[in-house]
Amino acid sequence: MQYRTLGTTGIAVTPYALGAMMFGAMGNPDRDESIRMIHRALDAGINIVDTADVYSTGESEEIVGLALKGRRDDVVLATKLGLPMGEDPNRRGLSRRWIMTEVEHSLRRLQTDHIDLYQVHRPDPATDVEETLSALSDLVRSGKVRAIGSSAMPASEIVEAQWAAERRGLERFRTEQPTYSILNRGIESEVLPIAQRYGMGTLVWSPLAKGMLTGRIRRDQETDLRRAARMGNFRDEARLEAVEKVAALADEAGLRMTHLAMAFAIAHPGVTSALLGPRTMEHLEDLLEGVDVRLDDDILDRIDEIVAPGTDVGVPDASAYRTPPLHRADLRRRPLEERSAA
Repeated sequence: MQYRTLGTTGIAVTPYALGAMMFGAMGNPDRDESIRMIHRALDAGINIVDTADVYSTGESEEIVGLALKGRRDDVVLATKLGLPMGEDPNRRGLSRRWIMTEVEHSLRRLQTDHIDLYQVHRPDPATDVEETLSALSDLVRSGKVRAIGSSAMPASEIVEAQWAAERRGLERFRTEQPTYSILNRGIESEVLPIAQRYGMGTLVWSPLAKGMLTGRIRRDQETDLRRAARMGNFRDEARLEAVEKVAALADEAGLRMTHLAMAFAIAHPGVTSALLGPRTMEHLEDLLEGVDVRLDDDILDRIDEIVAPGTDVGVPDASAYRTPPLHRADLRRRPLEERSAA
């Protein structure tokens, strides 16, 4: 497997990264199988594993820690923090208090003395970005963290964080982890160009569009209905229409849809690695069989005709970050008494 440099960190990583979200109760509860899947990915040449504290409330990190025993030095280990880890309002977010507490929990669960890439899972509007960067800088200087990154951060906030780091002499975010797929190309407009401008690596998640690009969710076919009922964008007509066109293109090119989707995700020059998120060994084996697939310009042009560059198809991904004014009415409406003021 080939290697790419993770931004300007000097760290070499593979174009396919192993995402561990499905390891544990929220995905595959069989720990032994999850460990076998991690070993299979490493044996296939993948050298970067990405997890998060919130995945199965810490169980994913525990599984990754068990799997990496004896192999830790050969793996670029990435994890994240920031999403709620309980009801306590101080067990979430990006305050110095929580960062310094939670990194110790992650190190214990991962059974390691350092994290290669420590990422903020989502922006935290309640915490000044300088406060966050200051705490993360201290972790880098202490040796507990090698590099820091962001995830699902809007382009404007990426720039703000870079400026804050330069202004204060702090460690800067070296990576960004956005969602990216044939159906979700919005980051091509600003996020990827900004990341490239600042020398940031990008680890893109959901390259299979939450399973819509696996071939298991098709128009007028009763497949994965239980899952589709839980996730509204699986029933979005615009997305289903695009999936049908992608499926036809894959058939014409003689490729599996999963292989076409993954190859598309790593074809952009601003993308360092695309995260595989397998739940079963069967899923992993299918994806590994496509590691050598490369798309020519003709196929990429055809994809551009199906989904225009820089656009997202259909309803927004429910798990994607939305800035506070988009889900809090009080932030986009003046108080009633001020609305009629001259």
